[in-house]
Formats: sequence, C-alpha cells, structure tokens
Amino acid sequence: MTAAPAPLALAPAMADALARWLDSERAVRGRSDHTITAYQGDLLAFLSFLGGHHATPALPGTLGALTQSDMRGFAAAERARGLSARSLARRMSAVRSFLRWLSDREGFDASRALSSRSPRYRRSLPRPVAPDQARAVLELAREGHRTPWVAARDAAVLTLLYGLGLRISEALALDGRDWPFGEALRIRGKGGKERVVPVLPVARQAVAAYLRQCPWPLGPGDPLFRGVRGGRLGQAPIQSAMATLRQSLGLPETATPHALRHSFATHLLAAGGDLRTIQQLLGHASLSTTQVYTGVDDAHLLAVHRAAHPRR
Repeated sequence: MTAAPAPLALAPAMADALARWLDSERAVRGRSDHTITAYQGDLLAFLSFLGGHHATPALPGTLGALTQSDMRGFAAAERARGLSARSLARRMSAVRSFLRWLSDREGFDASRALSSRSPRYRRSLPRPVAPDQARAVLELAREGHRTPWVAARDAAVLTLLYGLGLRISEALALDGRDWPFGEALRIRGKGGKERVVPVLPVARQAVAAYLRQCPWPLGPGDPLFRGVRGGRLGQAPIQSAMATLRQSLGLPETATPHALRHSFATHLLAAGGDLRTIQQLLGHASLSTTQVYTGVDDAHLLAVHRAAHPRR
C-alpha cells in the first residue's frame, strides 16, 4: 500500500464536529474503543482527501456541496493506495454515517453524496476446524509452553473460545469477580450488549487448573488471565500459541483462535442446535450473521423458518 498524501490540517470546526460524532457513536450506539479508533481513521482519511482535492480544509458547512464525483474520487484514491474492497466498504459506511449525522445538525442536504454506491466484495466464509482437530488443539495446548502455568492459561482461554463460543476479547476481559463460574456466565459483547452462555464442566475445569498454577493472586478487580508480567493478557500471546499449535498439528493457517468460535457454532449446529439459539449464544444481532458464521446454506435456513412457522 502506498503512503497517503500529507493531509491538510482539519479546521477547528470540523475537528469539533468529528469529535462530537465519535462521542455520539460511543454513547448512543455503544461502539467499542476499537471501532471508534477505526471510524476516526476513516473520517480523517476522507477529510484529508477533501482538503487536498479542493485545496482547502473541509468545513461542516461545505460538506453539503459534496457530489457522487467527490465520493467516487475518494474511493478511487483509497483503492489506488491499496485499500481492499472490504476495508473501503467499511470506510465509506463510516463516512456516510458521519454525513447523515452532520447534515441533520447543520441543516444541509447530503443526498447527492449519500447516493453513491459502496464497492462490492465477496464475503469470505469462516473455516471451522473439525471436532477432532479442536480437541487435539486443546490437549496439546496444555503442554504447548515450557512454563506450565502459561500452558494451562493458554489451554483455558482456547477452551472458552471453543466450549463457550466466546470472542477472544470477551474471554480476556473476564475478571476475578467472574470466578468461580456458575452454570452460566454473563458476557458483555460488542456494543456493550450482554448475553448469558452456559458453562461446560470442561471449561470450568480448564480455568481452575490454570488458576491453581498461576503465580498471582486473584482479587475481584484483577484480570482473570494474566500475561507473564502479571498484567492483563493480550491477544498476541494466544494468537502466537495457536500458530505454534497449528504448525505442530499440521492445520491450515485459517485455524486461528477465532476459528475455534466458528467451530463452536458449526459443531453445535451439526449436533442438532437451532440457528436462533446459536445466534443468542454467539451474541449476533441478526440471524443472517449466524448463518454465515456456521456455513449454513439457504436451504437449511428455509427449513428452519418452515419448522418455526408451519403453514397449517
């Protein structure tokens, strides 16, 4: 990817508008810090492009004059820099959201800019690992690090991903107050949405085995999973551990920590679970997302719909 051109400085009024929109997205829509950071980058790229394209910093009052040509020019410039179609689609979505928000407050018509189309991209299907491969990953993880408590920690985290269907960020966000696990665990997912997931005995046992060996005490406000220096565990060590495990087991590069969450959903469906229940366990906002996650085809989705809504 080529470097972006040097941006023009944002005018104070535009910087203030951007900050207020990001605050709104965080407070009203419950966007995560990661999403807010991504949105900020998206809008800075867009506003910087406008500044260079029109040779003057963009102002809130001038965005009403934007046209499809401006939007297409920005998209073409981003693709020329090497931005993927998928990333560009997300970037354009953030820009449109900002323009809608700003047009409501500034009283201008943004319909010409908003009528431009987003780039199309083929959404790649997640690739789960087979049940025997998932079990092999968890078994080998218990011996995958020369430091026993670290190996037990990695095995516990991966067990939560595969056994409970947690996102890696959700597992690593658990604190001492969440332990000991009961029959179910309350998880705060994307956008601050909460869900309750059943806890399998194997997951409870894996975490207990890790805590028996962990060299740091566990208070209510302490992170459940620790890094080697005692702080909250980040995602990189787990991703590295999974990379070592898949090499040892001869698994493809698609066998990532997140693939274990995919596998949880796919294997649960294969065992007779229904899509609606799996959707709730994964914390998806829409059933269509769960359909993609589990690799379910339209025929199966139609069968579920017919079973839930009989015509007679």
